[in-house]
Amino acid sequence: MSNYVERCIELCKQKNPGEVEFHQTVEEVLTSLKPVMDAHPEYEAAGLLERLTEPERGITFRVPWVDDNGKVQVNKGYRYEFNSAIGPYKGGLRFAPNVYPGIIKFLGFEQIFKNSLTGLPIGGGKGGSDFDPNGKSDGEVMRFCQSFMTELYRHIGPHTDVPAGDIGVGAREVGYMYGQYKKITNRFEGVLTGKGLSYGGCKGRAEATGFGIVWYAEEMLKANGEEIKGKTVVLSGFGNVSWGAAWKLQQLGAKVITISGPDGYILDEAGIDTDEKIAYLLELRGSGKNICAPYADKFAGSKFFAGKKPWEVKADLYIPCATQNEIRIEDAKAIVASGAKFVCEGSNMSSTNEAIAYMQDNGIIVGPSKAANAGGVACSCIEMGQNAGHTVFTNEQVYEQLHQIMVGIHQACADASQKYYGKYDLVKGANIAGFLKVADAMMAQGIV
Repeated sequence: MSNYVERCIELCKQKNPGEVEFHQTVEEVLTSLKPVMDAHPEYEAAGLLERLTEPERGITFRVPWVDDNGKVQVNKGYRYEFNSAIGPYKGGLRFAPNVYPGIIKFLGFEQIFKNSLTGLPIGGGKGGSDFDPNGKSDGEVMRFCQSFMTELYRHIGPHTDVPAGDIGVGAREVGYMYGQYKKITNRFEGVLTGKGLSYGGCKGRAEATGFGIVWYAEEMLKANGEEIKGKTVVLSGFGNVSWGAAWKLQQLGAKVITISGPDGYILDEAGIDTDEKIAYLLELRGSGKNICAPYADKFAGSKFFAGKKPWEVKADLYIPCATQNEIRIEDAKAIVASGAKFVCEGSNMSSTNEAIAYMQDNGIIVGPSKAANAGGVACSCIEMGQNAGHTVFTNEQVYEQLHQIMVGIHQACADASQKYYGKYDLVKGANIAGFLKVADAMMAQGIV
């Protein structure tokens, strides 16, 4: 057996020192590809993994802007265009103070496989800035976004690279960036997704990631003889993804009992299952305070646990929707101890590699984020098609396409894991199924 995978992992760590999140995802993905590499020695001969783990292009730039007090501020901007073998680079922009190359590279690398799994013609990329929009005025956010796009515009386009939103980048930020792009280029085109409905946005996009996660979880349960109706669900986060997931879980008859934020978590044993409660998640996010504690003040009977994560709460299904590595080994142990059978990752790289291994070793079925949260980027590609065709899709058309995509992703993951590992392992299956399509395209296109 070749040690090609191990050599490539070590090479990646040497070339990208200190970028621990990037190291983590490369190790997780490549390790699961070992049987594929053994079956395809031509991949090693073509240096496929070395090329896959090196971005095709990486852009770093300064973003100067003026705050409301007239003081000049300077942030760093990034865009890593990882792989365009199957289509234009596609992936969000993240504005958060912890953004640095290791975060953007991990997200961009994951995006390659996530986008491939959708079956749609989109490659992988990611970008962002260490700018923190929380607590900033609309004017400050606008000036930052305009400065950010003044550099980024020259590297993107509807057939080259199509960014979207991510943490810290919602409808407001996308709108400001699109306006600046249009002003600079004098073109109205589908260069950003997640746009407002009045200027080319796609119906259903806001809830697409959350809906897709739940549809993927539903397929996981079905494949194991269970149904989502009646299940108790622990959610983390309280933003767009959690909101969409809570909404779809309500429709399917499950009961969400937690949300969380940087300040702690809410336990609502009555269920976060009314229109008012679910809508309040968006109100919390829109407040710009990035805290979930006010939920307990608004809804009687709910409790706030400061500085804690919700994984200590017993449930049938756990869906992390906040940020990377929110499930660590101690959290995995609590989830296993609860007797749960299912974890479906909603946030990017929700769990550490150690946590995933522990949960799987103890009988928990894990739906990996690169498969489960692909609904957002799938809907973004639907928006790209809508823009290119100068047409508008209805909510029902979008939901139908998205539902079928998520069903297909689950099946592809299950089939790939069965073929190469002889078992139902969605984590390995997602990596393999996503990889194979990209690998075929890279091999066909030569050493580029």
